[in-house]
Amino acid sequence: MYILIIEDDRELCNALRSQLLARNHTADCCHTGSEALYHAMSGAYDLILLDRMLPEIDGLSILRSIRQNRISAPVILTTALGSIDDRIEGLDCGADDYLVKPYAIEELLARIRALSRRPKDFSEHTCLSFLDIFFNPDTRIMACNNREQLLSGRKSLLMEFFLRNPNKTLAREQIYARVWGPDGTVEDGNLDTYIYFLRKHLLTLKSRACIRTVHGKGYRLEEDHVS
Repeated sequence: MYILIIEDDRELCNALRSQLLARNHTADCCHTGSEALYHAMSGAYDLILLDRMLPEIDGLSILRSIRQNRISAPVILTTALGSIDDRIEGLDCGADDYLVKPYAIEELLARIRALSRRPKDFSEHTCLSFLDIFFNPDTRIMACNNREQLLSGRKSLLMEFFLRNPNKTLAREQIYARVWGPDGTVEDGNLDTYIYFLRKHLLTLKSRACIRTVHGKGYRLEEDHVS
């Protein structure tokens, strides 16, 4: 699994990451609320481990924001606040589980395994849309203006990631992790080639959508304002 660890205690964060890596997970670390919100909004992660008490933006505010933006990744909220009211508040904000500090790494891993066994939300398999583009991830058909294009498996995963994050800049590393997998090997230029082919599909469909290069950062699906 590709896991985002949001924890302001850097020593604890690094220890958790080491334990997850040792068990064949991939993990990124964030230490501030603003940094965490940026990464969590990408939709690249399979699970988020979220500390409730953070500098800049607190964990509950981050949780509310990502749920309002339809980020459906399971969230385990971690905190030293362990009262019933605290747990209820966290779960009502959109957390899938609640873990009180200090906790044993074995318990955390068991909860991660339990969440990974949950069936994915049905909405993840419905048709995605942006502007005039409609895309069905199950059939891999992208449609626009009464035209259709059938995408290959990798192009389909890439287009789905863009459509789940319209108007957001996706870093190359985030795209690699989501489309090729955290342990996938990606040759130099592979991503650029797939972006080139997706752009050709959009042109063929005469769509208003385009994939913009954000130099030094990544790519962004947005409306093409060039006449």
